[in-house]
Amino acid sequence: MSSFPVTERSRIRRLHERGTHDEAAVHAVLDAAPLCHVGYVIDGEAYVTPTIHWREGNRVYWHGSAASRFLRKVAGQRVCLTVSLMDGYVMARSAFNHSVNYRSAMVFGRAHVVTDPDETAAALHRFVEDMFPGRWDDLRAMTAQELKATSVLWLDIEEASVKHRAAPPGDPEDAGHPVWAGVLPITTTLGAAEPAPGPHHDLPLPEALADLIASGRLR
Repeated sequence: MSSFPVTERSRIRRLHERGTHDEAAVHAVLDAAPLCHVGYVIDGEAYVTPTIHWREGNRVYWHGSAASRFLRKVAGQRVCLTVSLMDGYVMARSAFNHSVNYRSAMVFGRAHVVTDPDETAAALHRFVEDMFPGRWDDLRAMTAQELKATSVLWLDIEEASVKHRAAPPGDPEDAGHPVWAGVLPITTTLGAAEPAPGPHHDLPLPEALADLIASGRLR
């Protein structure tokens, strides 16, 4: 079992029994969540930017507008990228013991910008295919201007940790209190497809998208 190195930055201090630095566990949470948040510092001020990410091995990619101050300023900086998924509200018999079931990953690395246009195009191709397999070839080709307006960034995971909770209420001392206790599960799934208005609104939904909706997965 491979694990990321444990440093003062990535060490799990609170409820450490819920955490791990296991590489596979980190990858699993990153892959399950389509949305991440990237934390960084610009001119002494802290910022957190939400964006969609994808992973290739121990490298995590994300993208945005080439005109973004975030993308211009963060290149070369150390950043902290996090993803979180809520799996349920934990309803205990006391307010103090209420909690949530969750999965979260925190990874650290240095942000880099893909500078070669061909590499940028290839990365965006992999991004779309990672989210929606088979879709790229059906799309209108990207124009040179669209490619120029899009930046792709990446980091190699240097340190990382995962925390999770998947359990009923942890209040056995209150078991005799007559109030309902348990878990209210939370699931996020794709809904029914809504065609865009226009001349081709009656085209059938591609099989790959129908399969994705039926799978109940987000990616």
